[in-house]
Amino acid sequence: MSEKTGAVMVVGGGISGVQTALDLAESGFKVYLIEKTPSIGGVMSQLDKTFPTNDCSMCILSPKLVEAARHPMINLMTMSEVVDVSGEAPDFKVKVRHNPRYVDMDKCVGCGICAEKCPVKVPNEYDANLVERKAIYIPYAQAVPLKYSIDASKCLKLTKGRCGLCEKNCPSGAVNYEDKAVEETLDVGAIILAPGFSAFDARLKKEYGYGEYPNVVTSLEFERFLSATGPYGGHVVRPSDQKTPKKVAFLQCVGSRDEKVGNTYCSSVCCMYAMKQAIIAGEHTAGLEPHIFFMDIRAVGKEFEDYRNRAEKEYGIKMHRSSRVASIHEDPVTKNLFLRYSADGNVVEEEFDLVVLSLGLEPPKSAGALSKIFNVNLNKFGFAGTNVYSPLTTSRPGIFVTGAFAAPKDIPTSVAEASGAADKAGAYISNKRGHMEEVKKDEIDV
Repeated sequence: MSEKTGAVMVVGGGISGVQTALDLAESGFKVYLIEKTPSIGGVMSQLDKTFPTNDCSMCILSPKLVEAARHPMINLMTMSEVVDVSGEAPDFKVKVRHNPRYVDMDKCVGCGICAEKCPVKVPNEYDANLVERKAIYIPYAQAVPLKYSIDASKCLKLTKGRCGLCEKNCPSGAVNYEDKAVEETLDVGAIILAPGFSAFDARLKKEYGYGEYPNVVTSLEFERFLSATGPYGGHVVRPSDQKTPKKVAFLQCVGSRDEKVGNTYCSSVCCMYAMKQAIIAGEHTAGLEPHIFFMDIRAVGKEFEDYRNRAEKEYGIKMHRSSRVASIHEDPVTKNLFLRYSADGNVVEEEFDLVVLSLGLEPPKSAGALSKIFNVNLNKFGFAGTNVYSPLTTSRPGIFVTGAFAAPKDIPTSVAEASGAADKAGAYISNKRGHMEEVKKDEIDV
């Protein structure tokens, strides 16, 4: 490992942030990896497979998470957030708040006895709120770090002063209800923003009945259907009656390329992940008939067009071109869904057992706050403002961006850009430090 030449802060522990941290650490830089949730991994950890290879998502991701947690040059800070940035590159002073976990990470062994005894059940956001978790929990079985944390807003002890079963039953004495937020200021030479994205709120497309019809689900919910670690163990079922569907419709551009909701851009990944989900669903359920409704397919990545051809010709997925579904209504008895759309100039109504809404990607909910804290510009859509000729550089010198915070993109592109951002940050610090040393040398010589 080369000699350390400075420190870099990476904000966001998804695949892009983790890859950035690993590349920087291997180059000899001290890295502070900041993640606001209890564990790293981001949305990729929720996926069953990845396109265009249909490889297991966690099989790719898990080794990187473990490596990031164990790397001597990476200081992993979960349950943490940046609250202030002062100074200028390469001498930023970053104030970080470490929010209370209420569990001592040094003592917690991840045994799970605390969760077994906890009486409080709340919706599990990792499983897209399809099932419940306990108030003391780990996000998922392969979480890094594999340490429990308490949801302070749901814990009976912290909200009402009663219960305390997790503390009483923890064999290692790791539970600490007196845990408090702690702030510290870190010196870094560069910052890389990788906070990821937020999915479009399907409830805004009222014509599709999401939230009203149980068998209309989002693409992320369906991803958890397909996952062996999901609520249904990888079986494709209808939420209304737990029966196996025969006909499934995938609706594209839900929250993308839509002036009515204000998102006129393409979200880049929806076409491909819908085909992936249709293929995997067919493999999990014999005789399943998947239909994809779209305006046009945008398969622009390496081997993406070949993937599209296989989906249609080898897997028999029915593609409805130039067809945007106008509305959905439900049979109140069977809970089946009737889609109304245009085909060859005619209005067609067709019955389906299940509908999956392919959600577009939006800027993270925290984008506005991040813009103020780091003093970087956002573009007209709310993503990080960058130059077309320098897509990893923000408006503030020494602060870079990677992943979906810059624009909607897939995992391979995010990983490639992560390495690029790491290279840019490392080069920036090295160049600045070298220039400052030359200036000091000149002053001494004078």
